[in-house]
Amino acid sequence: MNAVNAGGWKPTMGETGESAVPQTASGDYGLMLEEALIFELGAKDKCGVDFEAVDRAPASGLSKFLRKSAPDLPGLTEPEAVRHYTRLSRQNYAIDLGPFPLGSCTMKHNPRLNETVARLPGFADVHPMQPQTTVQGALEVIEQLADWLIALTGMASVAMSPKAGAHGELCGLLCIRAALDARGETRDVVLVPESAHGTNPATAAFAGFKVQSIPATPDGRVDVAALKEKLGPNVAGVMITNPNTCGLFESELKTIADAVHAAGGYVYCDGANFNAIVGKVRPGDLGVDAMHINLHKTFSTPHGGGGPGAGPVVLSAALAPFAPLPFVTRGADGGIHLVEEENRGEGHSQAFGRMVAFHGQMGMFTRALTYILSHGADGLRQVAEDAVLNANYVLRTCEDVLPAPFAKSGPCMHEALFSEAGLAEGFSTLDIAKGLIDEGFHPMTVYFPLVVKGAMLIEPTETESKAGLDRFIASLRSLAERAKAGDQSLHSAPHFAPRRRLDETQAARKPVLVWQG
Repeated sequence: MNAVNAGGWKPTMGETGESAVPQTASGDYGLMLEEALIFELGAKDKCGVDFEAVDRAPASGLSKFLRKSAPDLPGLTEPEAVRHYTRLSRQNYAIDLGPFPLGSCTMKHNPRLNETVARLPGFADVHPMQPQTTVQGALEVIEQLADWLIALTGMASVAMSPKAGAHGELCGLLCIRAALDARGETRDVVLVPESAHGTNPATAAFAGFKVQSIPATPDGRVDVAALKEKLGPNVAGVMITNPNTCGLFESELKTIADAVHAAGGYVYCDGANFNAIVGKVRPGDLGVDAMHINLHKTFSTPHGGGGPGAGPVVLSAALAPFAPLPFVTRGADGGIHLVEEENRGEGHSQAFGRMVAFHGQMGMFTRALTYILSHGADGLRQVAEDAVLNANYVLRTCEDVLPAPFAKSGPCMHEALFSEAGLAEGFSTLDIAKGLIDEGFHPMTVYFPLVVKGAMLIEPTETESKAGLDRFIASLRSLAERAKAGDQSLHSAPHFAPRRRLDETQAARKPVLVWQG
């Protein structure tokens, strides 16, 4: 498939409109390799391996499983298959190529040491059905990690089994509901600020609560007065993100927590942005009752790759009795035991149930504990300090070319927030994002949070060097200047990616998911 005809990369065009370099017969340009779909490379009536004729008589009792027709898969030789997927992998952006400036996602480099430890025998091949006596080391990893999470957050206990951030949110809300049931109260409203993560209201609704929104103040933080006005006997609690999605620390969280507690409710904190305050602030000291921690954000492991996640939920003393099963505990014999059933004689009869079939994601636990132990308490504190330093560097070096709505609200935390205001008429955040692809960078988070029109949310994380940030900042400033000057070429960016700009609306509404040859 020719790259030009396919809407892929095209050679650089000169001022006269003529190609600066000739088109190639293959569609490839040096190491920018064009690749057809796998179904175009092979066909289901082809096979890449020679098979001798076989007796197709089915084995006894298996006749109902015999295929009636050949599988609808293309036949390729091994070199063809390997080259196809290797070529496709070259078109992927990766943290090993450059930064992922996605705001609110904490896409940072993850040390290879963590991957090495996670692959050690006894961790990589552990099975959840093994006898507990044979997995004492794995259970001790869970126990040690739980102890660290409790210490870092200043909470009373932790539920380790939730598998992701939103799963952890659900766990926290179910703990709140169980606590309210134990009090004999029926409260059906959860308050969610505009500056909270988008999963917060969705999780509250999924858990059966009614959601009421709390506005933000002009400086991008929760309107405490508006929140207090909504407190009443029907409010189960508040879900608040801190640092919030505007990249700001909610300095009034203790005041909010005190007001919610006085009204009989609980405080859930979205801990997705814990990377900005780990080792610096203990949420438990601010009155938080429940908070999930994305291990795959703050404590290593690639985030956003479609693999397993982990979202342990730390709980205050008020909610600890209602934590879900299973959990690990150390017995009088010194051994570690996995408690998987309610037992009224051992003080965990109020558990609301269980979130998952087993007890968590071992690979995530191992990576997270390795990351914590290799950093130590002082290293984790430096993680937060460097993440905040990098974000403020991006904010202050770009605020003269891109409006920063909350720049006067004080230093930002882990991410810098910009607006498309000030660009030439007809130019938008999308043009800047697509232009970054031509510059060799992954785009930032766009159009979120919703409280800022044309939002551009950038989280550099602590793992980017000043030199690396300077390269990114130079590209971002250049794109902003081009958009302010009305450079029409931005409307058709990216020009140098494997594929040109897509009709994203059509792609979302009418995706082609099945090959039709």
